Amino acid sequence: MPSPRTRPATVLLLASALAVVGLGPAATPAAAATVPVGAGSYSDTRPAGTSGPTTNTGTPVTPKVTAAARNRPVPTNDWWSSLAFQRYGDNPYSTPMYGHPLTYQATAGGLDVGYPTTPVITGDGRQYEFAHKRDLTIGLTGLNSPDTKADHWSDWTVTPYWSDGTRTLRTTIGHGSPFVYAKGSGGNAQITTAGAPTVFADQGNVLGITVAGHHYALFAPTGSDWNVSGSTVTAGLGGKDYFSIAVLPSTGALATFKKYAYSFVTDSKVTWNYSGGTVRATYTLTTEAKEGSERGTLQALYRHQWLHTTDALTSYTYVSPRGTMKVRESTSFTTTQKAAAVLPALPKSGGVDTARLRGYLNDVVNASDPFSGAVDTYWTGKALGRLAQLVPVADQIGETGIRDRMLNLMKGRLQDWFTAGGANEFSYDQAWKTLTGYPASYGSDTELNDHHFHYGYYVYAAAIIAQYDPSWAADSAWGGMVKTLVRDTANPSRTDSAFPFLRGFDVYAGHGWASGHQGFAAGNNQESSSESTNLSAALVLWGSATGDTSLRDLGAFLLTTESESIAQYWFDADEQVFPSSFGHDTAGMVWGSGAAYSTWWTANPEEIHGINVLPVTGGSLHLGGEKAAIRRNIAEMERENGGPAVEWRDLLWEFESFADPASAKAKWDASNGNYTPEEGESKAHTYHWINTLAAVGAPDATVTGDIPTSAVFTKGTTRTYVAHNHGSSARTVTFSDGKTLSVPARSTATSTGSGSTDPDPEPPTGNTFQLRAGGVLTTATGGTAGSDTIPSANGANHDGTPYQPLVYEVRGVNGTLTSGGQTSFRLQVDAGTAVGLGQQARVSYDFTGDGTFDRTETYHYFATDPVTGWEEYTQARGLKSATGSLSNLRGGTVRLEVWSAIGNGASKLQTGTDKSVVVIPYS
Repeated sequence: MPSPRTRPATVLLLASALAVVGLGPAATPAAAATVPVGAGSYSDTRPAGTSGPTTNTGTPVTPKVTAAARNRPVPTNDWWSSLAFQRYGDNPYSTPMYGHPLTYQATAGGLDVGYPTTPVITGDGRQYEFAHKRDLTIGLTGLNSPDTKADHWSDWTVTPYWSDGTRTLRTTIGHGSPFVYAKGSGGNAQITTAGAPTVFADQGNVLGITVAGHHYALFAPTGSDWNVSGSTVTAGLGGKDYFSIAVLPSTGALATFKKYAYSFVTDSKVTWNYSGGTVRATYTLTTEAKEGSERGTLQALYRHQWLHTTDALTSYTYVSPRGTMKVRESTSFTTTQKAAAVLPALPKSGGVDTARLRGYLNDVVNASDPFSGAVDTYWTGKALGRLAQLVPVADQIGETGIRDRMLNLMKGRLQDWFTAGGANEFSYDQAWKTLTGYPASYGSDTELNDHHFHYGYYVYAAAIIAQYDPSWAADSAWGGMVKTLVRDTANPSRTDSAFPFLRGFDVYAGHGWASGHQGFAAGNNQESSSESTNLSAALVLWGSATGDTSLRDLGAFLLTTESESIAQYWFDADEQVFPSSFGHDTAGMVWGSGAAYSTWWTANPEEIHGINVLPVTGGSLHLGGEKAAIRRNIAEMERENGGPAVEWRDLLWEFESFADPASAKAKWDASNGNYTPEEGESKAHTYHWINTLAAVGAPDATVTGDIPTSAVFTKGTTRTYVAHNHGSSARTVTFSDGKTLSVPARSTATSTGSGSTDPDPEPPTGNTFQLRAGGVLTTATGGTAGSDTIPSANGANHDGTPYQPLVYEVRGVNGTLTSGGQTSFRLQVDAGTAVGLGQQARVSYDFTGDGTFDRTETYHYFATDPVTGWEEYTQARGLKSATGSLSNLRGGTVRLEVWSAIGNGASKLQTGTDKSVVVIPYS
C-alpha cells in the first residue's frame, strides 16, 4: 500500500526556502451563521478550532491590497499572489514572481527586475531553474516603502504599489510583457542596476543599457534626460508621472520598442469560444497612450500559444523556462485548437468480460467503508472520484442495482459536505473571498492551496449524479452548492463580488497553480496537472448534464488549453522545452522558475510519473495525443525505478494504454489482479479501462466530434466513434472526418469506420498531401470526400493576413529540396450563391520541426463565382508575398492555411479527395 500523500517541508527536494520568524496566535472565529443554497448550505464562519489563511508561523493574515482594491476578490493561486498574500512575517513585499520573460521581486526601494537566460541544474540533477536574479531595480529617488500592496489586476497583469508617505510608485507587470510600466510621484525616476551599466544608445529621454549581458531600454517623458552615475540612472519626469523600461531581444530592437514605450497596458483579458469541436481563445491587452497616439504594444507568446496561432509574429524571441517565447506586434492574438475529448466513461466493448467486471464492481460497493476512512476534502474527493468512474461502467453492463447503490453513496456524502453545521462543511472567508472545506488538508485552509484539485472531484461526482438524476442537480436542490464550488475554483465571472475570476487557472500560462500564496523563491508551482484537468473535465460533464453550455464551454477551453501546456511543460512532448542539461523526459512539478523531477512527498519514480496521470477518467483522453512522449515517459520511469511499476502499477498501465494498449493489457494480464490499487483507483475501473482500449484502440486526437462529449479511438485502420448525449432528445454528432453518429437521448452511442490516418503516424512518404477534415495533411489516399467551412471575412479586407483560417498540417516530414522546384496546390472551393467572396492560401515550411516557420508563401486570393459547384484554386494565381528560402526538411512541418480574404459570407473547401492537394517540391 503506498504511503498517504503528505507534504512535509523536510522532504521537499527543491531549492526554495525562505526565513521563518515568530509564532502568532490562532484567530478566534465569530459566531457562525448558515447561508442556505438550494437544499444545501455553507457557513459564513469557519468551524471552531480551525484556521484560515496565515503566515508560515500561524499568524492570521488578510489580503495586502490598497484601498482601491479592498473590495475586490483577490486572485490567490496566481503567478504574483505573494504581493497580496504575506506568507512570511518579515517580508511585506513579495517573493520572486515569474512573469516571463521578465522576473520580479518587490522590495522597499521598488521593483527588482531580472531576465534569467541560463538554466541551473539543482537537487542532484532533479530540477532546472531559470531563477530570478536582479539586473536592475525600478524606483523613485529616496523611495523607502514599508510594504508593497496589490493595487490593480486583470487576467494576467498586476500593478504593485509602494508608498513611503512622500513618494508613491505603481508598476504594471504581466505575463509575456517585455515592458514594465511605471507611474510615480514625489521623486525622480530611478533605475539602480546590479553593476555599472554599459550604455549602447543615448537619445536623451531614451537610454539603452546592457546589464549582466541583458539589454534594456529606459523611457522617460519627452524632454527628460537620463543621467548615469555608477550604477544609478535617474531622470526627472518634468511634471509628468510616467516612465517605462523594456528588456530587448537585441540592441537593434530599440526603435521598435521605443514606438510602444508610451502605450501603457491597463488591462488584460481572454475570451473563449467552443464550436463544432474547436476551441478558440483571444488574448487582448488594453492600452492608453501616455504620449502621442500609439495604442499598440508588443507581447511575447508562450510555446503552447504560438504553436496554435496563425497570427503574424515578429522575428524577436526571448528565453524562458517554457522554451522560446515569440513576440507579436499587436494588442491581441488568437489561438485555435481541436477540443480535448471528454466522455463519462469509455464505451462498452467486446474486450470486457461482464462476469469478471461484475465481481470487481461488487468488491467496491460491498466494501465495509467505500470511502476508506476519508474525512478531509482531498481524500473524500478521491473516494468520490473512485465511485464516480464506476457508475457508468455498471450501467453499461446492466448492473443498475450496483449503479444506484453507488449513486446513493455519492449523494449521501456530497449532501453531508453540502450542509453546514456537521462534522464536514464548507465555510466562506469574507476577507479572502474563498470557500474552504473543513476538515481541510494540504494547506487548503491556511495557504489556500489546491482548491481546484480537491473540488474537482466533487464537481465530477456531481456531474455523474446529474447524468442519472437531473432533479438532484437542480439549483433548488444540490446544484447550487456545486456551482458555489465552481465559483471558488473556476469562476468565469470578473464581476462576481464573492469570488475571483478563475482562481485555479492562469489563463496566459495555460495551466493552474497549486499554492495560494506563491511564497517560494522558485515562484508558484503545480504538481498534479492531471487533478487540475480533472476539474476542467468535470465542468464539461456538469455543464453538459445540466444544460449549462457556458460552463461546458469554459471546461472545454480550460481542458484544451491545459492539455497542450501539460504536453509541452510537464512531458516536453516536442523535446523543445527542457534544457539539454536536465536529463529527464518528464517533470513531476512545474515551477515559475522551471521544473523538477520530484513530488512534494516522495522521490519514488512511480509517483513522480504517476502524479500527472491520476485520476484516469474520460477527461484524461487528451494524454493520448502525444504517444511518443508517453513511451519516453514510461521508459524513464522503468529506468529510474529499476524495473516496472509496483506501487502505482495500475495508474501507469492505464497511462501506457494511451499509447500502447496491447502492452498495457499484457501487464494487466500478467498481474492476474494480484495487486493493491492506488487509493483513487479500483480493479473494476482499471480492468474496464485497459481491456476496452485494447479492444477499440488508443485515443485518436486527430479527429474530433462537434460536441465536447465525443471521442475517437483507432486500432489499426478501424476507428471507433463514441459520443454521449446528455440531452433529452436524440441528436446527430458529426466528426471532423465526415463520420456521423446518431445518439439517443441520455445515452452513449458507438460506431466504427475505416480510418485513413494513424493517430501516431510514421513520417510521411511522397510529396503530395491530401487535406483531411480535422486539420490534417496526409500522403494517404482513399479518404472520404467531405468539406470544411471557411469562415466569412465579415465584410473586412484580410488580403494577405490570415483571418480565422482553416489550418492543415503534417509533422515529421523529411525531404530533399528539388532544384528549382516550387510549391503547387489544387484546392476545390465553393461559395455557393454568395457574391463577392475571395479565398486565400498560405503554405509554410518549418524545416526542422522546432516550431519556427522558416519559409512562408502567401498566394493571391481566388475570387469565386456565385454559382453552386466546386471551383479550382491553384498556385497559378501567383505569389503575393514570401519570406525565407526553401531548404531541406528534417523532421519538418508543412502547414496550409486557407481563409476568406474578402466578402461577407462563408464558403466551402473540399477535403478527403485527390482534387484538394498540396504538392511540395521535395523528394
